[in-house]
Amino acid sequence: MAKRPDTYKEEFAKAEKEITEKGYTVINPAWLPKGLDRNRYMPICMAMVDAADAIYMMDGWEDSKGARLEKAYAEYQDKLVLYEERKNDGDQIFTGNGSEALRK
Repeated sequence: MAKRPDTYKEEFAKAEKEITEKGYTVINPAWLPKGLDRNRYMPICMAMVDAADAIYMMDGWEDSKGARLEKAYAEYQDKLVLYEERKNDGDQIFTGNGSEALRK
C-alpha cells in the first residue's frame, strides 16, 4: 500500500467487491485509517490474518514488506493463500494452495 498511496484504496475496494460478490466475507486492510506508521499497522493486520480463513495476495504483493509479512504469517498458520490473476477478458480468478475450495 505504501508504494501505491494514490491508488491502493481503489484497487483494494475493487478486489473486495469481486470477492464479496462470490459470497465471501472480506476483512480489508485498506479500511484502516491513514496516518499510522507501519509498526502500528502490522499488529492490526496480523490480527486480521488471525481472523481470516484465507488471505488474498493482490498483484504486486511481492513489492510490499507488509504483504510479505502477512503471507509468511498466514503460511505459518497453514492458512489458505490465494493470488490475484486475471483471465484474458479481465475476470478475476483465484489461484493458490487449495484455491479450488473457493471457486463459485
